[in-house]
Amino acid sequence: MPVSRIILDQIKRLIPPLDGTLHKGQSGRVAVLGGALDYTGAPFFAAISALRFGADLSHVICSPTAAGAIKSYSPDLIVHPILDEHSSPKTVKPALQSLLDRLHVLIVGPGLGREAYMQDYAKLAVSLAREKGMFIVLDADALYMIGKDISIIKGYRRAVVTPNIVEFKRLKEQVGADPNTPADQLAGLVSRLLGGVTVLEKGAKDIISIDTTGSEADLEASQLAKETIEVDTPGGLKRCGGQGDILSGCVGTFMAWGKCYEDGAFGDGEIAASRVPLLAAVGGSMVTRTASRRAFFKEGRGVVTQDLIPEIGRSFVEVFGASAVDGSQPARDLKL
Repeated sequence: MPVSRIILDQIKRLIPPLDGTLHKGQSGRVAVLGGALDYTGAPFFAAISALRFGADLSHVICSPTAAGAIKSYSPDLIVHPILDEHSSPKTVKPALQSLLDRLHVLIVGPGLGREAYMQDYAKLAVSLAREKGMFIVLDADALYMIGKDISIIKGYRRAVVTPNIVEFKRLKEQVGADPNTPADQLAGLVSRLLGGVTVLEKGAKDIISIDTTGSEADLEASQLAKETIEVDTPGGLKRCGGQGDILSGCVGTFMAWGKCYEDGAFGDGEIAASRVPLLAAVGGSMVTRTASRRAFFKEGRGVVTQDLIPEIGRSFVEVFGASAVDGSQPARDLKL
């Protein structure tokens, strides 16, 4: 089904108020794990998008070989070059654990690469995040990682996977999806085979689906059961290579807000934590697609990923209304 006003109202309840009641960090502390020798742009795009979307703090956890470049892109990012090729997960674990203790969401995959040491660090980080009950976004080479070992994320309903067309084709084969399943039902099937993980299938229309049927779900998650939402918000006519990283940052920020909401920093507490991944995926998709359209309108065929970044804040207002930004009225009462 398309995005309904009910869904929009639920999404808006997760938006932190800008009325002076929150202190630094209560509007989201985000981390991106990725950034190896050859990949510095992707983690930057994801992390800076989180800030432009409205997160208070954005961290990048990367290898020492990528840290210098990422630091040079923006002084607003907090960079942790702890994923050393010559170290080991056992050695890095205390520092990584201490860092995750301070965060609300972990985004894994942008610029991760497929080197064994980066994949091992990513597995460790996801394991630690699960233990802490953090929300998790998995994209790019994190999808390659879970495709090789689905147990890394299976059954963890505080996670969102964000495959593009090629990644989704590979993932559905890896989880054993029936190839005869109708295309509009595949995202839901993959979600069910992953144990209720939210799937954001990117394409001409983004399909967001969660299916907990057939799993040993708790009562809260069972209330979700099965739901699929199509986001047909117009995007740009050119798909930039880093647009998925922008999406990861936006979805991740919404999930961080969901964690703050769950912890009682703001809001009415009426939105179940089990619903946050679905709502975050829809909200992040709508804003990213809008930013893509706005950037394409200005730059046309020459649009690049950096052109989307200044449009994120404006796109947020376009999608959710000015009062979601200036705090002039509660988010739940916004009118579009």
